[in-house]
Amino acid sequence: MLKSAEELVAQAHEAGASDIHLVCDLPPKYRIDGRLETMPGCEPLTHKQCEMYAQELSGKGYDSIKDCGELDLAHTIAGVRVRINLFRQKGSVSAALRLLSDVIPPLDELGLSPAVLDFPRLQRGIILVTGETGSGKSTTMAALLDQINHTRTDHIITLEDPVEYVHTPDQCVINQREIGTDTASYADALRAVLREDPDVILIGEMRDLNTIETALTAAETGHLVLATLHTNSAADSIDRMVDVFPEGLQRQIRMQVSTCLHAVLSQQLVRRRGGGRVLAAELMIVTPAIRNLIREGKTPQIANALATSASVGSITMDNALINLFKRNFIDAQTAIDAAHDVEYVTKSTSRF
Repeated sequence: MLKSAEELVAQAHEAGASDIHLVCDLPPKYRIDGRLETMPGCEPLTHKQCEMYAQELSGKGYDSIKDCGELDLAHTIAGVRVRINLFRQKGSVSAALRLLSDVIPPLDELGLSPAVLDFPRLQRGIILVTGETGSGKSTTMAALLDQINHTRTDHIITLEDPVEYVHTPDQCVINQREIGTDTASYADALRAVLREDPDVILIGEMRDLNTIETALTAAETGHLVLATLHTNSAADSIDRMVDVFPEGLQRQIRMQVSTCLHAVLSQQLVRRRGGGRVLAAELMIVTPAIRNLIREGKTPQIANALATSASVGSITMDNALINLFKRNFIDAQTAIDAAHDVEYVTKSTSRF
């Protein structure tokens, strides 16, 4: 008997899964500790069954899949907040469901550098949280906003596609705008956001020139901006921000980035020894030396600057992995597989 989407989400949640995949001709799969497994008691899905799931998950948005081929949304299903992406492939609808945590975890329980605990006190500037899909960026951003919500009296505006974690206002006023539902596009929302008297702005993803330009303008005019990028290091993040602009503007943008950027937190989730996953995070606090490197376009030298600025809380990804290995959270091979400088991490882990 075909299980409903609600039953699948409940089953995945109980198993500790992070994602569910529904694909025609395959049984439903879920991801546990980073690995895809077939969900027990499930048979391969037919074309008709995939369409039924798409209708159940999208509701009134189902017709839009016919026009554009994909749809992003978020719902609470079986008591679990779920981010949903529906998309067509080979004539059938597939679904990727991300199960979000029931509650926003406290910032000090994420395993981040102690320096991150100071971020909610910042009044202006840009904080970037970067990493590949599934690296915990949304959770970190939600924890930062949650801390601000409980400790400051500000106006928070989020621009998300879709809204993932739902915040309940405490000390702050919070407006969460979903792209495609509350506003037509990121561009429209960004044009309006500075007229809405925000103190803190969360941009779900800095996708293009307009998004980055708005983030820089907001930071320059006294706002705190939290944003994400799909990059794997602090240096890559700076290059990504600058390179979207025409060459004639890049010098000016480097100057703006060097002035506005406060920190870059680059994350990945790696396999924990004994099961589960643990967060490895590179942190770059922008020091005067790093500001100079950004202005001068010497981003390849940033990794060396990080290694020598541990006193302000910065740490490279490789040293974060080595620390997890030393604390027996991960094994040596996991550290090596996730490393940027494989030779350095291999030598470091072989000493113990």
